[in-house]
Amino acid sequence: MDSQSAEGGVRGLDHDAFGERLRTRRRELGLTLKEVADGAGLSVGFISQIERGITTPSLSSLVSVSRVLGFQVSEFLSQPRVLAPTTRHDQRPHYAIGSNSLVYERLSTSFPGNVINSVIIHEPPGYRSEPIAHEGEEIFYVLEGGITVEVDGETHVLGVGDSIHFPSRRVHSSWNHTSTPSTILHTCTMDVFRDNEANSSSNPGAVTASELPPKPKTKTTSKAKKGKSS
Repeated sequence: MDSQSAEGGVRGLDHDAFGERLRTRRRELGLTLKEVADGAGLSVGFISQIERGITTPSLSSLVSVSRVLGFQVSEFLSQPRVLAPTTRHDQRPHYAIGSNSLVYERLSTSFPGNVINSVIIHEPPGYRSEPIAHEGEEIFYVLEGGITVEVDGETHVLGVGDSIHFPSRRVHSSWNHTSTPSTILHTCTMDVFRDNEANSSSNPGAVTASELPPKPKTKTTSKAKKGKSS
């Protein structure tokens, strides 16, 4: 299921194959698009686009959808394991979900009881993630470039050295509003690596539509000039 990109040695996911397997598995379970979307904390339209190979999910979305359908992420994406407490900047493997998407470098290791998961994200200009809500909390810290993060309709334009920390159960998305690639340190408590993934189709961390809070009116908090977040 995993594909190897010849460009930069980035390991990636065949999102067309993933979309087809997602559709087949959903139908086997007798689930509607809405039921999968509600269980994963995503929109019906986004699930439909994944199934048709039109769009590529982010890492957190891939994990959320896989949980609902009882898949293990490792069936689609081979993420690097980090066994030592240290990583070296010139030795970390890069991996991505599909082409023209985010590229990840894993930082955090795995040990009994660990709850922090951390990656460096390389985000191309114009990339926009899908709105999602899930368990846990997360932090974005901008190393290079800039991103806009929207949380429950409130936008935060971040530049180099800026950060944001929020509960992941709030509907959130992000995008690179700049014309150049951005590099972000991202830390979360969602088990995106699934190192100890159990063979279960249950989804204890899913957020249903009824649990999502209403979206407030959009506000903008930024040190940047107006218009930068568009």
